[in-house]
Amino acid sequence: MAITSLPSSDGQELTIRIQGRFDFGAHQAFRDSYERINFTPKRYVVDLDHTTYLDSSALGMLLLLRDHAGGDHAQISLVNCNADVRKILAISNFEQLFKII
Repeated sequence: MAITSLPSSDGQELTIRIQGRFDFGAHQAFRDSYERINFTPKRYVVDLDHTTYLDSSALGMLLLLRDHAGGDHAQISLVNCNADVRKILAISNFEQLFKII
């Protein structure tokens, strides 16, 4: 499991890439990816292209990011979801809370 943060050149967007299993073991690294940055992005992109597994604790972590980013006003996109990840997000009704691409 590896989590990396990549700010956009203008500092308006933060991309968080998750590789491998996205589960409770990723909790601290995921929080650090958006809390330990020295700017406040307007938009967040969570890139799940190389995410092989997603569980309920990962869903909770995404909700924590949403709260951190402004709750109902947060601009968060979940991108590059494989079929299994997309199914879990759909079952959890996350398309109502996040933009899923």
